[in-house]
Amino acid sequence: MPYHDMLVKLYDVNNDWHDIYSSLKGQDVKIRKPIGPEKHCLIKWAGDNFSSGWASELDMALSNRPVSCFIAQQESAILGFACYDAAALGFFGPLGVIRSARSKGIGRALTRACLLDMRLKGYGYAIIGMAESAEFYKKVAGAIEIPDSSPGIYRACIALKPQSSSG
Repeated sequence: MPYHDMLVKLYDVNNDWHDIYSSLKGQDVKIRKPIGPEKHCLIKWAGDNFSSGWASELDMALSNRPVSCFIAQQESAILGFACYDAAALGFFGPLGVIRSARSKGIGRALTRACLLDMRLKGYGYAIIGMAESAEFYKKVAGAIEIPDSSPGIYRACIALKPQSSSG
């Protein structure tokens, strides 16, 4: 099943940070922007828990100034992350929450934090590239599918085959 890009009207995004944290009430989960010394640890964590592609996008977001990602943390444990301006300017994603922390509002909070940050930077719209969870993004952000957008900007990545270092 091909995944399509989705579009979010950022000017309709609620700008209340309290709303972002309300779904995390009582969980002792913090949503925050990481700092420089955490970069390599977070990239390794993303590669171990998700994919090398997502680790690369997180690396890009952590290299932006200001940083264009948020993490969800409970005590010293990283539960999830969300990025924007990683694959391309104006793109939201990736979003990743570890399996044991899913369905607890963490993905919603991370998504809303990124979208609000994009809105506050002056973006009018956000594109969610190759959205695997279309229903989630419709519910959380009012996203709509962009027709004829598969594979979109990621077509080069899909076709790219790493060369073997042997031989």
